[in-house]
Amino acid sequence: MKYLKEYPKYKDSTVEWLRNIPNHWEIVKAKRIFVEASIKGFPDEELLAATQSKGVIPKSLYEKTTVTATKNFETLKLVEKGDFVISLRSFQGGIEYAHYRGIISPAYTILKPQEGVIHKYYRYLLKSKRYISGLTLLVTGIREGQNIDTSKFKDSYLPLLPKQEQTTIANFLDYKTEKINRFIKKKKQLIKLLNEQKAAIINQAVTKGLDPNTKMKDSCIEWLGEIPEHWEIIKLTGVCSFVRGNSSFKKDELLSNGNYVALQYGKTYKVDEVGENFEFYVNDEFYKVSQVVNYGDVIIISTSETIEDLGHSVFYNRNDLGLLGGEQLLLKPNSEMVDGKYLCYSSKVFTKELQKYATGVKVFRFNINDLKTIYTSIPPIQEQKQIVKYIETESNKIDKTISTIEKEITLVEEYKTALIAEAVTGKIDVRDFKLPQEETPLAMVAEEAAHYNK
Repeated sequence: MKYLKEYPKYKDSTVEWLRNIPNHWEIVKAKRIFVEASIKGFPDEELLAATQSKGVIPKSLYEKTTVTATKNFETLKLVEKGDFVISLRSFQGGIEYAHYRGIISPAYTILKPQEGVIHKYYRYLLKSKRYISGLTLLVTGIREGQNIDTSKFKDSYLPLLPKQEQTTIANFLDYKTEKINRFIKKKKQLIKLLNEQKAAIINQAVTKGLDPNTKMKDSCIEWLGEIPEHWEIIKLTGVCSFVRGNSSFKKDELLSNGNYVALQYGKTYKVDEVGENFEFYVNDEFYKVSQVVNYGDVIIISTSETIEDLGHSVFYNRNDLGLLGGEQLLLKPNSEMVDGKYLCYSSKVFTKELQKYATGVKVFRFNINDLKTIYTSIPPIQEQKQIVKYIETESNKIDKTISTIEKEITLVEEYKTALIAEAVTGKIDVRDFKLPQEETPLAMVAEEAAHYNK
């Protein structure tokens, strides 16, 4: 790559996480770069949240629970756009940059960059992998692993380089990360399209069959439409029995080995199949005969934070016994009438119908009685097996493509992390960087990442 060269001369920074730095860079205490601010009495300003993924943003844009120490907004600290915030989670994710003006918990430390400091450069530095690795030295003894001791931070060392160089490094990283992020976004959109294609294949196969020339009939079921004439329409209650999950094991009670496979909601959620790689177990104290899951059973997720994922189904592909956790329903197929895998694929279509029964606002759910109202189409057993084989063949092709794309995304994300760390600590010299006159093709991002990671 054109920009991946080293500086002509280096010196020892004496800072473990920083190591060697360009000869003309300085090492100074953080208090020379940042001044702590504690301005209060602005109760009408917007409430902010310090997040590891998005920096300091309005709390209204961040749905997760965040720390607000008091309801007395007079005591909250004022944050200006361009400030930095040491939050209770800074040890894990670096120091956060404020993208907005507002007020935040008094438990946080507000840092204002001094003159000669380019905000964008330190925004990258204080979130870089190298810098975060050095934060272990700054945590307090009382809240070790959670909170940074402000006095230790002020006396810690940071690089100080010429202002123009700070600007160039920040511009280089803005350009590179924007291109990398666009590449990742495109790849994720492609994965979404491939998953939609797989869903369409399943839908077509379990509602129309594999023979395009077969004679069709009206199913009289709106979501099914026309189906092959020789298929049956049957209520689920006619082809399987139902179990409501109520095993009492919790996530922190799961074992890496045990007598029973623990089908805990948080682990089965969005898993398509429970196979040998599913390694969560419990022992006899949680055994209930009514909660046993056998090979060929189908697990239905009955609670979800999004309406789109409500009713997600999972095939139990193991010969050892499982135990069903809460927030799930179980379909036990009558093997003389329906193949378990066919039922699972069919469920990926009919569970969408269950969304109309959903109750809740932030968490959606349906119950076992709703499931009992559902009809499905049932071909002869042999045809069911042919449909399963076809779906698995086509799905495997798509899954291989998705796996390749996911590996590419991982490679590029690692490249971005490394590139930021190398640039902000002076391991690569980008002082000659100028914005390209012509846009570099996105396809070159993966090529650069592969070359860089060598």
